[in-house]
Amino acid sequence: MRKAFISPAKYVQGENELLNLGYFVKTFGKSALLIAHKDDIARVQGQLDETAATFGVEIFASNFNGECSREEVARLQEVAKAHHSDCIIGLGGGKAIDTAKCVAQGEALIIVPTIAATDAPTSHSAVLYTPAGEFDDYAYFKQSPSVVLVDTKIIANAPTRFLVAGMGDALSTYFEARATQNSFSNVNAGLPCGVRTGECPPAKGTIAAYTLAQVCYTTLLENGLNAKIACDNNLVTPALENIVETNILLSGLGFESSGLAAIHAIHDGLTMLEGTHHYFHGEKVAFSAIAQLVLENAAIEELYEVLDFSLSIGLPVCLADIGVESITMAEAMEVAEKACILEESIHSMPFPITVEAVASAIMAADKIGKAYKESHLVK
Repeated sequence: MRKAFISPAKYVQGENELLNLGYFVKTFGKSALLIAHKDDIARVQGQLDETAATFGVEIFASNFNGECSREEVARLQEVAKAHHSDCIIGLGGGKAIDTAKCVAQGEALIIVPTIAATDAPTSHSAVLYTPAGEFDDYAYFKQSPSVVLVDTKIIANAPTRFLVAGMGDALSTYFEARATQNSFSNVNAGLPCGVRTGECPPAKGTIAAYTLAQVCYTTLLENGLNAKIACDNNLVTPALENIVETNILLSGLGFESSGLAAIHAIHDGLTMLEGTHHYFHGEKVAFSAIAQLVLENAAIEELYEVLDFSLSIGLPVCLADIGVESITMAEAMEVAEKACILEESIHSMPFPITVEAVASAIMAADKIGKAYKESHLVK
């Protein structure tokens, strides 16, 4: 049996850690191409200038256009060659980070997330879009980033909604890992080998990955509310440090190396609904977690635990919370059909999946979440 586990070569987290960026650039050479949105660069320009001067390196801005498209990746690869860049830095949110992964192609890559809204920074995959912003394809690389550098002071000063959305994304990790383990399904850590290329057999998850997924969930429950309060007040506390690590590292290693299941597939289906387009990935994932628990008829105590946690930090628990005030069975069926396409992770659930069952779970999760919110939320 083939198992696989994947992770960054180095993960570093702490206050003012951005000031050490130049040190990591220097481990690759003397220069780096910085892929980041101009607004994110403006937020940290002082730290970038200081670390470049301290360590004697050059950091060149790339004029990133904001979209992770094949055209932008090709342009930036030429810019990197023109500057003789020794490494690539992806700084900011998901689009900049994924573009940096594509430009670096698995070599000499430093990722610097300025928000903790998803678990993408540690992964060896990226999402490609067209120049117009429509989904194009997934890209997988031979390894995860060389360095993931997380400055918790910067994250504490970002809007709290990002941190909470990251907790929504992390909330899925354990439940999808459990389903994948119970069904003995394959995990992303085996890619690009396996199904996508035919080069080698697919891989199962490891004990290490499943353990990280479990700790991801318990750390959320124990630290989530206090971390939110700290971020509301732009404070770095032990709880906030724990949640940043949970959102980025534990969830990142957990999803790639222990598997995805119904939650992320239902999320993908929900993107068909216009109302969801203004909500973050992790916010839609949070509702999808409730839908998976309903689909698998999880213990009522577990369902209520997730609902209580979500309400405590302001995560969505019903469709209205992600911009869908009402949904018909026909609309739910369309969402479910998209969630159930052959390539989706929902087929890692440990029982046969039907479109009808998924649609019913979405409808029921919406009703359960709405009723629970009405009965427990303080008016």
